[in-house]
Amino acid sequence: MQNKVIELGGLIENANGVMVLTGAGMDTESNIPDFRSKDGLWGKLDPGTVANINNFYENYSLIHEFFSNGLKLLKDCKPHNGHYVLAELEKEGLISAVATQNISGLHALAGSNNIYELHGNIQTFHCNYCGQPASLTEFLQKNNCKHCSRMALRPDAVLFGEALPEDVWSKTLDKVQNSDILIVIGTSLEVYPVSMIPGLARGKTVYINDEIGRWVYEFDLTIEGKAKQVLEDLYTVLGI
Repeated sequence: MQNKVIELGGLIENANGVMVLTGAGMDTESNIPDFRSKDGLWGKLDPGTVANINNFYENYSLIHEFFSNGLKLLKDCKPHNGHYVLAELEKEGLISAVATQNISGLHALAGSNNIYELHGNIQTFHCNYCGQPASLTEFLQKNNCKHCSRMALRPDAVLFGEALPEDVWSKTLDKVQNSDILIVIGTSLEVYPVSMIPGLARGKTVYINDEIGRWVYEFDLTIEGKAKQVLEDLYTVLGI
């Protein structure tokens, strides 16, 4: 693995633009279970049914309970060293931005500034009907929206049945297509349309994951290992 990390360090040092895409494997080492694992946040529930936009009209209590439990799970979770490495690489001008499938908000807590949250954020809230912002307390207390009086407060996370935020998606694709390197970290690339991103990159592509499977896209460099360890090693190689 070390030789490949050294190779990645060399690519980064000679690149004009580096974009990073992270998934659930980036957050598992902060004690956030992979949403899709058997022990994950979904548990035995079908996420497509529970975390679905239709539940705002058919079973709001179920979706409120689901996200309330998710927020309790995240309460004591903190960024790990890998998150801080990415923030430092951005500060040093070695990466331009981080796009993430994660809704935890840990990249921001670690100090990253240019973040594209493709699936939104579970830590901020709004009314599903009028779009006005709401507070964590208002959501947890299951209050009606103070603007339109409807019971429809929700996290800013993208639900099944909803499109990704258009502006975030557009900015992500622009960065990916105008970067010399795309580094994909800790994602199974099973969720559409994010699964398309590596195939849209025009520069070199790098894949870092705990398990290297067989992919539709052929990456220029693959590194098998946990996100935290690989990024810590990369930090050492770059000598920052």
